[in-house]
Amino acid sequence: MAAVVVTYNRLALLRQCLQALTNQTVTLAAIWVIDNASTDGTGEAVRAMPLSHLVYRNTGRNLGGAGGFAYGTREAAAAGYDALWLMDDDTIPENGALEMLLRADENLQGNYGWLSSRALAPDGSDQPMNRQRVTPYRDIGSYEGAEIPAVMASFVSLFLPTASVRKYGLPIAEFFIWSDDWEYTRRISRKMSCYVAPASRVIHAMQNPGTVNIATDVPARWERYHYFYRNDVVLYRREGLRGWLWLLAKDMWHTLQVLRDSRGHRWMRIRTIWKGFAAGVRFAPEIKYLR
Repeated sequence: MAAVVVTYNRLALLRQCLQALTNQTVTLAAIWVIDNASTDGTGEAVRAMPLSHLVYRNTGRNLGGAGGFAYGTREAAAAGYDALWLMDDDTIPENGALEMLLRADENLQGNYGWLSSRALAPDGSDQPMNRQRVTPYRDIGSYEGAEIPAVMASFVSLFLPTASVRKYGLPIAEFFIWSDDWEYTRRISRKMSCYVAPASRVIHAMQNPGTVNIATDVPARWERYHYFYRNDVVLYRREGLRGWLWLLAKDMWHTLQVLRDSRGHRWMRIRTIWKGFAAGVRFAPEIKYLR
C-alpha cells in the first residue's frame, strides 16, 4: 500500500508528515508526495530526503487540493498498490495509525468502501472540520467503538482500497478546493458500507481550524468561498429534495450570520454565497475513471 500526500507551500509541515509516515509500525511500500507546484523549495527538499520509497510528483501548476488528490489517486492507483492512504501535508499520523486501519480492514474482512481515522487538533481535542458524518446532515456523535459506520469523511487520513477507485472513479479535480472529499466519500458510501476506525488517530495541524463558513472565517480566505458554495450544490443535489432543502437552509443561515458579523464587506460575502450557489446549479463536472 502507498500513502499519498498532497502539498502546497508548507514544507515544514510536510517534513513532520513524512517523518510520521516513516515512523509507522507498519512499513509502507511507498510514500507519494504530490506537489501542487510549490514555490518554497519543497521539490528540492523532498528530492534530497534519504528515503528510497519516496515518490515525488510535481503537478506543474496549483491544481488545488481537489486536483492534487485526483492526480495522486490516479497515479498511485495505476502503479498497482492494493490500497492508498490519502492525507494533506498538515496531517501527522500517530505511530500506530496505519496499523489500526489495517486491523479494521481485517475485522471487516475487506467488505467496505473506505476507512477514516479520527482527526485531532494539536491540543488533543477533535477537529470539528474533520468529524465524519453518519448521515449527509449529521456529524458523528461519538468515537466509542471499533468500527463506526459513516457516509462522509475528509481526506485527512482516508484509507482507500484501490478496488474502490477502479469501481467508483477519481475525486473531482474541477472542485479545486472544498467538498471534494465529502463528494468522493459520499459517492462511495451510496454503494458500499464505509467506516471510521477511531483507534487510528492523526493530528490535523491546520492553520485555520473550525467549520467552513464565510461568516466566521478569516477575511484572507473569503474570496475562495465561491468554490465551497458551488461544490456543495453538486454534493447535496444528489440527495434529492432533502438535499436541496439542506442547501437552501445552510446558505440562508450563513447569509444571516454574515449580516450579523461586524467585520464588514457583508454584501461581497453574501454575493459569494449566492453566486456560488447559482454556479453550482449549472456545474456538471465529469467523473473520471482509471483507464
